[in-house]
Amino acid sequence: MAAPVDSPDDVVDGADPATVRRAIETGEALPGTAGFAGVVDGTIVRDVLGRRPLFVDTDDPSAWAFDRRDLSDPVSVSAGTVATLGEHFREADRDRPRWTLPDFDPVDGDDRALQRVRDAVLARTRAVGASDDASADDVAVAFSGGVDSAVVAAGVPDAPCYVAGFEGSHDVGAARDAAARMDRELRVVELAHDDLLDAIPTLVDALGRTNPMDLSIALPLYLVAERVAADGFDRLALGQGADELFGGYAKVAKAPGDPRVEADTVRGARRELLATVPAQAERDVLAIRAASVEPVTPLLHDDVVEAALGLPGHLLVDGDRRKVALREAARGAVPDSVRRADKKAVQYGTYVSRELDRLARQAGYKRRMENHVERYVRALVDDGPVRPPDEDDGA
Repeated sequence: MAAPVDSPDDVVDGADPATVRRAIETGEALPGTAGFAGVVDGTIVRDVLGRRPLFVDTDDPSAWAFDRRDLSDPVSVSAGTVATLGEHFREADRDRPRWTLPDFDPVDGDDRALQRVRDAVLARTRAVGASDDASADDVAVAFSGGVDSAVVAAGVPDAPCYVAGFEGSHDVGAARDAAARMDRELRVVELAHDDLLDAIPTLVDALGRTNPMDLSIALPLYLVAERVAADGFDRLALGQGADELFGGYAKVAKAPGDPRVEADTVRGARRELLATVPAQAERDVLAIRAASVEPVTPLLHDDVVEAALGLPGHLLVDGDRRKVALREAARGAVPDSVRRADKKAVQYGTYVSRELDRLARQAGYKRRMENHVERYVRALVDDGPVRPPDEDDGA
């Protein structure tokens, strides 16, 4: 029987239609891609971890887009979705994934488990500059000085590294130290309040979000990508996904004692955190694309995901050590001081969250007011001047 021919209507971001078609037929959740989304044979799909954004229009069930701004009333397609496009793609279908993340048992033997992670991480990071349709000279690296971005940077040794932050911020200092130890070119995007004010309307439009947490994460990504684009690069490689895959969060390390997770094991808590990847990936990808740059996330490739899912709990967290397996995978690829370094969340390490709060308070939105920063952001993107709410408005 002849293989299906790709239809002119087959449009997939991140993978070729044939690969997605096979994944649909076999139910394989990790078919060897870095994520995908689109339409194949009249079927709308988004990969199991939602690494590529995809939206449908509630006003027109047959309308879909990779950019939410192209639709009149966009809603995000759930990760793992395989559904008929059009009238059959109802509200219930949007929350009914077809692909689910495999639940692998731990690999027998620590050495074998670690070697699988090392092989996958090094192969996928080195592939960033060796893809069929791109070369290493069109890529830059988002670099915070932690092990995640350092191992990505090691894969593309000639790419310039970029960090954003306000003066004195942790990320700028850590990136400078790590870049010096790795003998890498570092370009610092020094932030000021005007940068945030200029970028917020663009990001709110691109993301459809006004909450301070998402904006505080998206702002430094967007501002780095904007500088990367101005410098002539088309792609930005990032270490996204490492914390979720390899046990980088305190609430995973403290499971089951941390009330922020329901799981009673480190591996179970890690799986809970992986469920947050689709919303985070949507935010990050849309923010970077808003600057006309394409993100590349080698640590979220299926090969790395599969290797990480096979890790026993003590190779995720061991006492005070987090991301044990990833740090071991980076041994020899990055200096030990960088490999062992801790990092701050980007919104805090860049001071963006602090300075966004400062801007809100300077505009009269005091901390005693409920959701004071978000209210400030909403006022900022509305027509007319930003003004504090009246004291008698229930704040």
